[in-house]
Amino acid sequence: RRRFVAPAPGSSDQQRSTVEVVGHKAHGAVPQPGSIVIARVTKVMARMASADIMCVDSKAVKEKFTGMIRQQDVRATEIDKVDMYQSYRPGDIVRALVLSLGDARAYYLSTAKNELGVVSAQSIAGGTLVPTSWTEMQCELTGQIEQRKVAKVE
Repeated sequence: RRRFVAPAPGSSDQQRSTVEVVGHKAHGAVPQPGSIVIARVTKVMARMASADIMCVDSKAVKEKFTGMIRQQDVRATEIDKVDMYQSYRPGDIVRALVLSLGDARAYYLSTAKNELGVVSAQSIAGGTLVPTSWTEMQCELTGQIEQRKVAKVE
């Protein structure tokens, strides 16, 4: 917030008009390295998954931010054996850590901690998936097991 005071033409110092400029503060939360984000997976590829960031440290975002979870950032162990298609599906809601600003298109995200990963998902049949282990979720409707990188429930 800045305040500029300029004398009106032909006036003395006692008759100044004031102009106030107020900055635009409508932008919401912005992801920073170290932030925990909630994101919706939009696309899964062989080496990475992309996701739209919805919340940063439990605050909703007002702009669109995209995140990328690379194959090496899915889990902490057996990184070379990670199958992206067995970790995430489009529509999954994930809790992830912002690693860095990444490239111009996306933030780099990680789910390589126990408390990070899929927190909410729907099955192929459209039912809610319930976590059964850190690698599996079960459909409430059909009982079918689906593979995911599951976040440890707190």
